[in-house]
Amino acid sequence: MYMSRKVTFSAAHFYRIDNWSEEENQRAFGPCSNPNGHGHDYTLEVMVRGDIDEKTGIVVNIVDVDKVVQDFLHAEIDGKFLNHEHPYFHENLPTTENIVNFIWDSLQDKFSDCELHHLRLHENDFLYSEKEFGPMVQLTRKYHFSAAHRLHSDQLTDEENVKLFGKCNNPHGHGHNYKLEVTVRGPIDPVTGMVIGLAELDETVSRIVLQQFDHKHLNLDTEQFKTLNPTSEVVATVIWDMLCDHVPNLYKVGLWETEKNYFEYYGDGQGVSK
Repeated sequence: MYMSRKVTFSAAHFYRIDNWSEEENQRAFGPCSNPNGHGHDYTLEVMVRGDIDEKTGIVVNIVDVDKVVQDFLHAEIDGKFLNHEHPYFHENLPTTENIVNFIWDSLQDKFSDCELHHLRLHENDFLYSEKEFGPMVQLTRKYHFSAAHRLHSDQLTDEENVKLFGKCNNPHGHGHNYKLEVTVRGPIDPVTGMVIGLAELDETVSRIVLQQFDHKHLNLDTEQFKTLNPTSEVVATVIWDMLCDHVPNLYKVGLWETEKNYFEYYGDGQGVSK
């Protein structure tokens, strides 16, 4: 059985490498390189796993999980300027990846009657990092684009299309505010503290995907969907194909069509088995 618990904390930090020039720091870290720092309200999701106790019907008391996590955060991270106040972050830039890695290493042996399985650390609504067993860390960046589409398959009759897709088969199309999640997975760079440079990732996704799809009618304005039915399943696989040769360590593409409909693709399943 797997159980997840959310906790929050606040911290300040900056990303900066002392022996780099101002231009190099700006290019790599953008506004995060401001030496005066900035801060976040972080949300940490802690997932533990274990067997259900036959007497109590639970894996572990949530109060016990909260105490372990909250005691650690209060002592080590919460309310602190990480670069200045924590020895680990004197040597390791307090990127989202390094923070979640530090939390994992600190908590993995602290639980009784269960074991730590997964951490997800949200720096803000558009960026989070994840850690499980092993050396790899995941980083997910969220993007947004607005587009119209019509769901219609040339392999079905008009009647079959209407029956299957309903109002989404409207001949003039309809639209969504899509939210795109791009996840990379790999080792943390010992110098930058990142799995991938965010500036590089943002530029690549904007150039290759967003500029082609944002404020477009997918069926009518894009080459990718001239012959493809732009269901969200297909859109997610197309975005993977567009990015896979340009984003190192691409692990997963997630696509929110609405708040209720979410799709993800790992590229021929290779992400699932790792």
